[in-house]
Amino acid sequence: MLNAVFWGLIQGLTEFLPVSSSGHLVLIPAILDREGPDLATTAMLHLGTLAAVLVYYRNDIAKMAKFDRPARKLITLIAIGSVPAVIGALVFEDKVEELIHEPATVAIMLVVTGIILLATGLLRIGDRTTESLRPLDSLVIGLAQSLALIPGISRSGMTISAGLVRGMNKVEAARFAFLLGIPVIAGAGLFEMIDFVGSGESIDPTVWIGVVVAGVSGYLAIAVLIRLLARVGLAPFGIYCVTAGTIATFLV
Repeated sequence: MLNAVFWGLIQGLTEFLPVSSSGHLVLIPAILDREGPDLATTAMLHLGTLAAVLVYYRNDIAKMAKFDRPARKLITLIAIGSVPAVIGALVFEDKVEELIHEPATVAIMLVVTGIILLATGLLRIGDRTTESLRPLDSLVIGLAQSLALIPGISRSGMTISAGLVRGMNKVEAARFAFLLGIPVIAGAGLFEMIDFVGSGESIDPTVWIGVVVAGVSGYLAIAVLIRLLARVGLAPFGIYCVTAGTIATFLV
């Protein structure tokens, strides 16, 4: 049960805070010299984080369900932005699997994430909203999201940063980043579940505790991030990533 709570908390917080969930799921086991979450746990925890973003942005989800003109535009933008990650996952799947077993490289990528987040402080923040985005904007943000296939590179960090580069304000950049993340999170959980079913393993009932923890902590992580973005931007997370990544290079 404690194991499920621990990994649920890690998954929930790091999935949405721009500090790389994949990086933490590689580095924490390496530093603690323990096994990471098994396939069943990882697949199930994605259900918790998926629920978190669906509940937090339930109003946007409800609007998209109407499938009127604004809804169709937003759905199209999300679809366009999801294409680079899908192609990247299919083409570089084997390479990504190799990097999971290279914690030193993952630690360096976490430092890279931190540097990018700190660099956003040099940008002139615009006032564009999600509704003002065009297909090219979505494609650029989607390309940034695809970089997060590399363990240690934060998905939310890259997509929010790309949104800022495209002239969005901080809160709207986060909003689109998380909506864009819904297909990715759902897809990751689906593929992991398929692999799990194929393995013939069984699900430990305590994993459901981790799912709840991941969902609650994920929801809180989104809420905290939105508030911090409006006040201080991405700098605190950049400092954390650089510091954590640097320390991890000496420990793994």
